Amino acid sequence: MKKRGALLGLAAVLLLLVGYLFSPAPFVTAAVETKKLIYDKANLLTEEEYIELNKLANELGAKRDTDIMIITTNNDQNLDVVVITEKFYDTQAPGYDKPHGNAVLLTLDMRNREVYLAGFYKAEYYLGDDRLDKIRGKITPDFSEGDYKQGFEKYIRTSYKYMDFKPGVNPDNILFNIWFQLIGALAIGAIVAGIMAARTGGRVTVSRRTYEDGSTSGIVGKEDRYIRTTVTKQKIEKSSGSSSSGGGGGGGITGGGHSHSGSRGSF
Repeated sequence: MKKRGALLGLAAVLLLLVGYLFSPAPFVTAAVETKKLIYDKANLLTEEEYIELNKLANELGAKRDTDIMIITTNNDQNLDVVVITEKFYDTQAPGYDKPHGNAVLLTLDMRNREVYLAGFYKAEYYLGDDRLDKIRGKITPDFSEGDYKQGFEKYIRTSYKYMDFKPGVNPDNILFNIWFQLIGALAIGAIVAGIMAARTGGRVTVSRRTYEDGSTSGIVGKEDRYIRTTVTKQKIEKSSGSSSSGGGGGGGITGGGHSHSGSRGSF
């Protein structure tokens, strides 16, 4: 009976943990403010595409408390794409929560065929250089083929998705993340059930001394003998490193003093 009770307790704990892990978040109705998040100065989008993407950026950005923005330019002044992005952030003061707040920007320079992604504040934390590199890698082929609407939509959705995972976690390996959480839940359940089973069982009064004859039992002899220590040295060559032709670049600080992550490349 005690064993059966412990098993039932284990099953109940596991069901509760798995249910909590995979239960959907409570539905919350909230009015989403429609802001201008897409500045298509290069006229790459139709009016319908602009409305659809701007709505999507507002909806998903609100769930992450972050402005997800797009800037396209013909770059008549031939400025560096990073400078364009930083000047926009300093002068336009985007940010979901406050001026110069949480924001991720994608700048498309049509003159030099370059793209730059930058994350500010919360987005800098969740969308570091490595994650922005991944996002850029996903959208660059679309830009190269001239499918700007698809590339922008992919950028908005991927930024939203990646901001749901803490830094250090691979957001593309969803199956691994689910199994990792499930295994953790099972381990916790097993520990709890084991404690329950231990408390419900009787006390063990039999030990080795019950059957041991003290007059005959004992260690006959023990001897440790040190011989030598051998140390082998091997030279490790330092990597000279290499830069990908696909870009990269990393982040920096704007003229207004705002730190950001970054990823740069051609398309």
